[in-house]
Amino acid sequence: MGFDVGVVAFNQEGWGPPETAAAPASLGGGAATASIPFAPFSRSDKLGRIADWTRNPAGPAALAAASRDFVFDFTSVDDSLAAAAEDSSFRLVDAKPPPRHPRFGPKWRFNQRPQLPQRRDEEVEARRREAEKERARRERHFQNHRSHHHPGFRGNQSSSAKASVDIQPDWTMREQIPFANFTKLSFSVTDQPEDLLLCGSVEYYDRAFDRVNPKAARRLERFKSRNFFKVTTTDDPVIRRLAEEDKATVFATDAILAALMCTPRSIHSWDIVVQRVGNKLFFDKRDGSQLDLLSVNETAQEQLPENKDDINSAHSLAVEATYINQNFSQQVLLRDGEKVTCDEPNPFASEGEEAASVGYRYRRWKLDDEISIVARCEVHAVNADPGGGRQFLMLNALNEFDPKITGVDWRQKLETQRGAVLATELKNNANKLARWTCQALLAGADMMKLGYVSRVHPRDHYNHAILTVMGYKPRDFAAQINLNTSNMWGIVKSIVDICMKFEEGKYVLVKDPAKPQVRIYEVPSDAFENDYVEEPLPEDEQVQPPSDDADTTAEEMDAAAEAEANNSAAAAGGEGEKSAEATVA
Repeated sequence: MGFDVGVVAFNQEGWGPPETAAAPASLGGGAATASIPFAPFSRSDKLGRIADWTRNPAGPAALAAASRDFVFDFTSVDDSLAAAAEDSSFRLVDAKPPPRHPRFGPKWRFNQRPQLPQRRDEEVEARRREAEKERARRERHFQNHRSHHHPGFRGNQSSSAKASVDIQPDWTMREQIPFANFTKLSFSVTDQPEDLLLCGSVEYYDRAFDRVNPKAARRLERFKSRNFFKVTTTDDPVIRRLAEEDKATVFATDAILAALMCTPRSIHSWDIVVQRVGNKLFFDKRDGSQLDLLSVNETAQEQLPENKDDINSAHSLAVEATYINQNFSQQVLLRDGEKVTCDEPNPFASEGEEAASVGYRYRRWKLDDEISIVARCEVHAVNADPGGGRQFLMLNALNEFDPKITGVDWRQKLETQRGAVLATELKNNANKLARWTCQALLAGADMMKLGYVSRVHPRDHYNHAILTVMGYKPRDFAAQINLNTSNMWGIVKSIVDICMKFEEGKYVLVKDPAKPQVRIYEVPSDAFENDYVEEPLPEDEQVQPPSDDADTTAEEMDAAAEAEANNSAAAAGGEGEKSAEATVA
């Protein structure tokens, strides 16, 4: 049997195959190909049958009459129905394996080239990016105008913050000053301050504390026998005497002036009482005022809890920081009994009463021909000058309460990264450090000593350790924290000029608890006296200093605090805390 190669079509009219190509003889020529289905298809398309050799004709006669091309003929009705039934049961199965996703995350996807988006997607994405930029620009603009370019303003501050004093209905608001006005002020005091009087006695600084480090920390001691006085301006007998002698027109203390000078940096609410008597102004603070306490994390982004029962609440930490500063200022002194006695004794200490080492310098600044200020300034210690003179020192302490909240562990960072620790404190306590610097500049201190005091254990707020002590010159430190002395005096001068325009009477200057502004209210003459005085908290709600019984062994206190902190169960943790407080009490 020979093999039929077939017919090669020849196109006589041009290039390419002819329109009607000749079929091979083996397929019956052109007549046989009319019933053969043919169409372009892909591999995923469903195909019909090409030939069927399994079909049987209706009978032997039909089989004898069937031609050789019977298997290719699907024109009969029966075949069409059978084919449709078979096609309806046909299902295409995808045998390709599923794509394998990268196992190790996005960093192994560098070899997968992303497809370029379509033109429409690019336009939508571009419009979305422009909208995001516009929204971010408006938000920055809103925040800048809301904060009045105030660097320490906390945008997420709770709107439920209370004012430091209850505003009474019969008070009249006389002035409202936004912080933006304060930042633009500038006033230079050309004359050097004049020392009118020096009272009290101060002790020498112990230079051994300059060598204290976290590996050789010192336990913070308690000085309960020494009394610390926070006397306001009008209760100071020396200031009363200077006012009678007409030594100045404005009288205040260094703490009050520092609060006014650092007004744009403050976040918490505070108030100052202003009394206009004749041609004189007296800036006072109320009993139990916020100015007597030291704020903690005031300018930090994260707010502290408001529950006073929590040892890490804002009020509890303020009380703790105040006690730490008082004890630190007395512990770093030489205890050999040598003191520097001033012109007059301590004006607030009774006879036989042991007062803390504090020297009061009554200094006078001349602002212009009509206005001069007398302020009582404090210095805490003296230091022997290599040249034979004496240097006045300011002693303050920063306190660490929980490294998990602040984000910086002092015991690990103070030796290697002191700058990072100080930068964190400048961010979280900008107002407190600025006030200390102002007080040092007003008092004419030659050196500031900053102590870094941390809790022995994060859950023990009674026992502390001195990790290190750093020294700074006040003017250098003021330049480092961007504290401008001309702006400081400009703020004081503007407030004095405003109050001098008022009639005689009593006024109160209040920092708004939620907005960067201060308000001045005119109040009755008996305000903050009798009915207006705020009742103190009950003793069980106050944060009390540890009693004498708490000075047991340090090991027992640390063990109790550590056992309390390691207790994971909530109920057991609460019981452990109660037992620890009972042990302290």
